[in-house]
Amino acid sequence: MRILITGCNGQLGNEMQLLEKEYGEHMWFNTDVEELDITDQLAIEQFVQENKIDGIVNCAAYTAVDKAESNKELCTTLNTVAPAYLAAAVEKRGGWIIQISTDYVFNGTNHTPYVESDTPCPDSVYGSTKLAGELGVQKFCSKAMIIRTAWLYSTFGNNFVKTMIRLGREKQQLGVIFDQIGTPTYARDLARIIMTAIEKGIRPGIYHFSNEGVISWYDFTKAIHRLAGITTCHVSPLHTSEYPTPAKRPAYSVLDKTKIKQTYNIEIPYWEESLKDCIQQL
Repeated sequence: MRILITGCNGQLGNEMQLLEKEYGEHMWFNTDVEELDITDQLAIEQFVQENKIDGIVNCAAYTAVDKAESNKELCTTLNTVAPAYLAAAVEKRGGWIIQISTDYVFNGTNHTPYVESDTPCPDSVYGSTKLAGELGVQKFCSKAMIIRTAWLYSTFGNNFVKTMIRLGREKQQLGVIFDQIGTPTYARDLARIIMTAIEKGIRPGIYHFSNEGVISWYDFTKAIHRLAGITTCHVSPLHTSEYPTPAKRPAYSVLDKTKIKQTYNIEIPYWEESLKDCIQQL
């Protein structure tokens, strides 16, 4: 297959490129904004037709959750409009698209893990634009697979894990939210399930994927410091109310992964095992 990867310089895009070597029978077109502007509909259609693209993995997104509150137009363009352009272009070739979405499509008031059939109820500009992106992709491509994920981190780019390691080495004290609960996702594990879906065949619909287990940001930080050998920084638990942000965060955003595990017959690593792997790479 001839497969287009967008957002190849981001966390997930970089992880996809690492795994491409294991799946050499496909031809990969790794692009970021320099190679392909996904907000330009004509450019997308031309690229997809000229390169005979069979499938698209859209790793590109506007992910600055707080900045999105005051930058709604750009956020909408990247998270809602662009995915629809990609979906429509690949549909003309009878192809498929994998769209990466987020736990932020829910407001986090659940007390049990979210399943794919739960009604979305975003509480932020970021969440709203990503939900609209899901709907657009499904509208314009009959072979659309949506994977919602959460708390993404990687050896690449800026993310919570790398920030906590840096701050842990710089500071003697740190306060971290303890009343927001979810599950981290190692981008390499997400990239691997995307590759599995490509190999076993795209089955349209919405899926949830994160690592196994449940944790707070505070406990996650404590684990990061322990695994990174940081002993000089005291981490204190903070209430969400003590750390106000422009965008509202889901208090509980645990995703139920039963559907993707059964569909593709996979086992998902426990969050601490994956975190250990990432920190060793770093």
